[in-house]
Amino acid sequence: MVEAVCEVERSQAHSRIAELRTRIRSGEFQSHTSGIAEDFVQGNVVILPQKYAKDFAAFCERNPKPCPVLAMGDTGEPMLPSLGQDIDIRTDVPRYRVWRDGKLVSEPTDISALWRDDLVCFVIGCSFSFEWALARQGIVLRHVVEGKNVAMYRTNIPTEAAGAFSGPMVVSMRPLSVSDAARAVEITARYPRVHGAPVHVGDPTVLGISDLQKPDYGDAVVVKPDEVPVFWACGVTPQAAITQAKPDFCITHAPGAMLITDLLNAQLSN
Repeated sequence: MVEAVCEVERSQAHSRIAELRTRIRSGEFQSHTSGIAEDFVQGNVVILPQKYAKDFAAFCERNPKPCPVLAMGDTGEPMLPSLGQDIDIRTDVPRYRVWRDGKLVSEPTDISALWRDDLVCFVIGCSFSFEWALARQGIVLRHVVEGKNVAMYRTNIPTEAAGAFSGPMVVSMRPLSVSDAARAVEITARYPRVHGAPVHVGDPTVLGISDLQKPDYGDAVVVKPDEVPVFWACGVTPQAAITQAKPDFCITHAPGAMLITDLLNAQLSN
């Protein structure tokens, strides 16, 4: 009986995600995806010409904390069957970023007209996935409650270079009580494919962050006097590397506007 109930719940959840993906494809939904994908895995997106793919793959391999690769597409192939049978990377991200020579030039909601036969897609683990695990354990996340995108910051932590790709690690921040922060470290450590345990807890200046109210990406949230800021490696790190590598063409997701897959977060737990 319990198994039958669980199967019904899973089916209903898949239906809701399919409906959300339809809204994304149509351009109706263009916002951040924090807190809206239930227990389904979300991913950061980087799409590069094949000539850059080997170096970018090496960059991810050398920096697994901010850049854990969930999937890599075949050259010229927009479908990602390992993440979902009907996922089309050209239409299934709420908002994209188009880069030319390392500069952001547009933020479309559909990249079908920009797709080329030499493009390779990378999907990188996202902290929105482990947020599900935190919520299940009763840890309240303020940006989710307030309907905001998570706050993200460039740090003074260097990544290990690969070819032209290098730059600072980007982190996401969530304010938590000291007791919840300790629990969050333990919980997220079980999910290395979506960044794992935090890289820092406490004083943001250690990371070179001077003002938490001025994130480089996302939305600021208040850190209350009885809370500590908790910082996780972030999948926006490749976008910092792209601004330095200056590939002639690149497409990413807009920070916080993730690809929602058909994988379940529980499948990523150690």
